[in-house]
Amino acid sequence: MKHLTKQEVKNVIDGKRTTERIPNLCSFWVRPDSFEERKQEMQVWRDHQVYDIDVCEMHMPSVSTGTQEDPEYCWLPAGKTTAAQGALDSCIYIEDWEDTEFVNEMFEKFPSADSPSLLQDKPLDHSKYIVGQWFYCLFERHWSIRGMENALTDFYLYPEEVHRLYQKLTDFYIRAMERAKEEYNVDAIFTSDDIGTQTGPFFSLEFFRTFFKPYYKQMIDKAHELGIHFWLHTCGNVEPFLEDFIEIGLDVIHPIQKYTMDEKEIARKYGGRICFLVGFDVQRIIPFGTPNEVAIEARYLIETFSRPDGRFMMTMGNGSTRDWQKESLQALYDEIAKGDAISQAQ
Repeated sequence: MKHLTKQEVKNVIDGKRTTERIPNLCSFWVRPDSFEERKQEMQVWRDHQVYDIDVCEMHMPSVSTGTQEDPEYCWLPAGKTTAAQGALDSCIYIEDWEDTEFVNEMFEKFPSADSPSLLQDKPLDHSKYIVGQWFYCLFERHWSIRGMENALTDFYLYPEEVHRLYQKLTDFYIRAMERAKEEYNVDAIFTSDDIGTQTGPFFSLEFFRTFFKPYYKQMIDKAHELGIHFWLHTCGNVEPFLEDFIEIGLDVIHPIQKYTMDEKEIARKYGGRICFLVGFDVQRIIPFGTPNEVAIEARYLIETFSRPDGRFMMTMGNGSTRDWQKESLQALYDEIAKGDAISQAQ
């Protein structure tokens, strides 16, 4: 199996499919370090698999510590906060939005996306589709500095501060997108915002339209102005937001998480209007299923989402853990390589 070309992947996303198989992006989430004692084995295996994109990593600022080349490259004023303790989503770096001196300094000294720390030299295979990628966009960035509980109440108690933060982040990301296009000629931007839970969204549709949709639209519009696609990873059940995402032009959504949404219903209602980067289940099937069970599930997803015009790619639902078995991963790759009945009938 040969990797797909840049244009072939673009065609799939744009609904102009010409390929015999769907794009295989599984290796994006297969991280050899996570396999611990099997790290070297999995690195060798991963390096020998077809991977239909190449990734330009975009290095976002840390919360409060700059880089050696740019000490001011951090979201909060350098040296003005201490490391928070506890679980990731309970760390609080902004204790109180009403601390106006600190908050105003934060916004005045917001990091610059022109920093040399944003993009670092990496050889890319420009015969492939190039994705400029970073994790944590709006909500994830918000709770990473306010803590989850505070972030969720901010929408009620401090809406103006949320809007101010999200606009500053959006302005930063837009400039970062421009640089990724100018310096690495990326074909897409891929970012993340987990705004869904296992049973439904974190927010009402009203809140989504008030606090998220306007800023996503700015970023998506900028991507299209640059001639590139915009991809979004968002875990959980986000089905209530899909019409709005389609309306503002989101090109690719990941993962359509297993056990949170009905795949057949999602494919029926939204297929052909947005490209699904379908994530293979990482909670049950890939860690605990047999290779045959993995192959059966992969075939089910392929038959559910495949369309003559494309708008469907496959990957993992999230990052690898040490209990993933190489034989099961190989079964998934092999099933993707077979293509689908639609392409074979053309």
